Amino acid sequence: MRIQRRGILHLGMAALAAPAIIPAAARAQGDWPRQPIRLICPFAAGGPTDVAARLVAEGLSGMLPERVVVENRTGSGVVVGTEVVAKGPKDGSTFLYSTVAHSVLRALFSNLSFDPVRDFQPVALLGVIPMLLQVNNAVPARSLQELIAMFRERPGRYDYGSSGAGGAVHLATELFLHQAGNLKVNHVPYRGSAPAMPDLLNGNLTMFLNVASDGVESVRRGATRGLAISSARRMPQLPDIPTFSEAGLPGYEAYTWHMLLAPAGVPEEIVRKLNAAANAVIRDPRTQQRFSEMTIEPRADSTPETAAGWLKAEMDKWEPLVRAIGMTPA
Repeated sequence: MRIQRRGILHLGMAALAAPAIIPAAARAQGDWPRQPIRLICPFAAGGPTDVAARLVAEGLSGMLPERVVVENRTGSGVVVGTEVVAKGPKDGSTFLYSTVAHSVLRALFSNLSFDPVRDFQPVALLGVIPMLLQVNNAVPARSLQELIAMFRERPGRYDYGSSGAGGAVHLATELFLHQAGNLKVNHVPYRGSAPAMPDLLNGNLTMFLNVASDGVESVRRGATRGLAISSARRMPQLPDIPTFSEAGLPGYEAYTWHMLLAPAGVPEEIVRKLNAAANAVIRDPRTQQRFSEMTIEPRADSTPETAAGWLKAEMDKWEPLVRAIGMTPA
């Protein structure tokens, strides 16, 4: 479930070059960790999830006695990297940095060698990223309701793009179409968000309900038109774009999100220590500034219990939709 963004690599390099967020004097003490920590990121290096993972890892390295090193393990969506953690050591040396992709694994894959719930312990929800509904400038609809009316009038006539079948963009769009009355709009999957944008700009795509970080600049410069944002409140980066609820589709919310997970069996004391360190990193103003640049809404008060509750709610939300529409992995 990869979501790529052209131009975000420089943020990743900045994260790598940045000094530790927390001063060395504030480093956590204790028996854990006694060796460098592997943070498995099941997404490609240089993409937005990898950038955020490296930013968090740099901050954690300033909080803990040992460094936290990001290791990219991609393949079969997020299955390969997730399996590494599920079957990895239970000593607190290996953790998973994942997204909404984790919540649909059971629905997308029938032959997993691990269970996304039973074999993991959520540690902390780090932040959420809303989705931005964009249309090309030739589309006559000037509001969400006008777009819905257009789709209803000519079912199957229009196309929407996604960053890949079974990905966050695909999920969010199908949820929108379902909640708006089972609208019929053709799905055109791409290998990431970046390849889809030219087709939106030149009119080959009608709509793109994209990760907000990938769409803000095109809306700001007037290259596309933003109609709605999928969060509960408006984005400070695009204050004139209404939420879906404000635009006439109450109850619609969709995010991709960033979460730390431990393999099941890691001692609770270690999970609690990592949770406290992660929250401290997210509270740091420099992390919050960089998250804002990536349109990530930080969550600095997560507990293992609230993270587990979030994951369960997301699975309850997405799994029935995946199965109902017969969604398959990219």
